[in-house]
Amino acid sequence: MIHWEDVPTVEQKSTLIFKLHLLAIASPMVFSIAWLMSSCAPSGNDPRLLEPLPADWKQAAAFPRVSPQSDLSRWWKKFDDPVLTELIQRALAKNPDIASASARIREARARRAVTNAGLFPVIDADLAGARRYNRMAGEAGESNSNATAGLDASWEVDWFGKQRSELLASDADLESARENSHSVQAALAAEIATAYTLLRADEERLTILRKTISTRQETQQLAAWRTEAGEADALDAKQALSSLEQAKASIPSLQQQIQQSRNFLNRLVGEFPGSLDGRISSSRGIPRPSRSLAVALPAETVRQRPDVRLAGHQLIAAAARSQSARAEQYPSLRLSGSLGIQSLGPQKWFDPQSTAANLLGGISSPIFDAGRIRSNIKARDAIEEQAWQNYRSKVLLALSETEDALIACQRTEQRIGRLKIATEAARDAERIARQRYETGLVDYLSVLETQRNLLALEDNFLSAQAALTQAYIQLYKALGGGWSRSS
Repeated sequence: MIHWEDVPTVEQKSTLIFKLHLLAIASPMVFSIAWLMSSCAPSGNDPRLLEPLPADWKQAAAFPRVSPQSDLSRWWKKFDDPVLTELIQRALAKNPDIASASARIREARARRAVTNAGLFPVIDADLAGARRYNRMAGEAGESNSNATAGLDASWEVDWFGKQRSELLASDADLESARENSHSVQAALAAEIATAYTLLRADEERLTILRKTISTRQETQQLAAWRTEAGEADALDAKQALSSLEQAKASIPSLQQQIQQSRNFLNRLVGEFPGSLDGRISSSRGIPRPSRSLAVALPAETVRQRPDVRLAGHQLIAAAARSQSARAEQYPSLRLSGSLGIQSLGPQKWFDPQSTAANLLGGISSPIFDAGRIRSNIKARDAIEEQAWQNYRSKVLLALSETEDALIACQRTEQRIGRLKIATEAARDAERIARQRYETGLVDYLSVLETQRNLLALEDNFLSAQAALTQAYIQLYKALGGGWSRSS
């Protein structure tokens, strides 16, 4: 453990507080962190923990900066695709993973209430009554009754903050459950957008393939006519037929992939296969990303990421439980009391002589436990160290994913520009080759080569367009979009 006094300078202490401030934006959590750090800072004696975050992104030259108040909670609307927006909104309402994450929030809230109840006295009530009837042979019977009522109370005084630490850990668990829900929302929205993009790309690919088949059918018919007329040998006709059938053979596998993608989207939305096919079939092509996207600074991005905030609250919970484990070393004070009434009949219930009360207090302190408490402290310290390193890992992941998405957006746009030029040139070359083949200036191999080259470039261009949309989807996710702080 690093004790607070071991952090040497005021500047470094301020930096560490700021880093921990990124864990939980809400001010109650900041005070919780400060309370924990008054006795113990997070584990891991590593000077790199005090290094500030980067001031700016290395790959963000083409993107304007955004204010910290910018809301990315509904980023998918920026693609201007009503079907995509509808699918994501339905999924956020019906997906089983979202419902499960909401149930975890309710569980964490209930567990927090159980922990909070431990700070208050426990009062039990008991009521008992008895009636006896005795009769001797030859004598009249007699009866008597007896009733007792009482209240028992017990309370363990939280001298050294054990229960308060457990309550703080429960608070952090509740916030962790909320951030987990946000993280699930972000991942689900990105997964649906990606699957939807790939589906639209495959549909576009199928359209291109059908146009290619139509063109090759014309070329194959021409080759057959020329062979019959003696202007070409049978090789041209066979090559043209082979090329045509090869293109046709790609259609079933592509159709299979399209239907499976639709089934996958139905499952993500929380529907049975085929339920949304009618809605999904109304395609507007690959969704186009908005070029107006602005990015926040690294510190703000880290603050917005639900997975980083989740790791931060997990760190707070681990540190609080470490403090609770330490409190077990110290004495505990337990108070108990009772108030009771014992009477032979209801008419005596309010008689002071029938009332009895007592108050007891006891202090207990561990003396010998075969190292149980010490071992538990070591285990909690190790868990806290894991939580700290997990938090650091999430921060690094957030920075890395954002940089990767930024460079992917830029480089893919450059690639699309080159492929567009190459595809247009290949389209012209294929048209010229067919015209020359019709006039007998070139053999069929020239036509076949240009057709294959055109199909490959059209597929690459389509893949690049889909990759650009995917890069923007990943960028929105990396920036912390896909959830709302008000949810």
